[in-house]
Amino acid sequence: MFGNLGDMGKMLESLQESAQKMEADLASKEFTVKTGGGMVTVTINGKGEVLDVEIDESLLEDKSSLQILLIAAINDANKMVEDNKKNSAMGALGGMNPFTQQS
Repeated sequence: MFGNLGDMGKMLESLQESAQKMEADLASKEFTVKTGGGMVTVTINGKGEVLDVEIDESLLEDKSSLQILLIAAINDANKMVEDNKKNSAMGALGGMNPFTQQS
């Protein structure tokens, strides 16, 4: 009657190991985004930590534009990380998307 629970436990353990491996793999990746025609470049890692910011000198006198482009670049880079997480998870789960709500 409960023989399948052991199989279920092994499957959950395997999924947890896969998730930890995916997280470690993602953390080691770098994502670079350019905004404003390449005037601002932001590089982050898979944890969402900003590793590098490059700013075109012409923006140093335009604080408002610089702020807007930095925000856009950081948000775009974080979106790349999230998209990569989703794609990795879907691949590991054979195409099932754990990020959509079932109704």
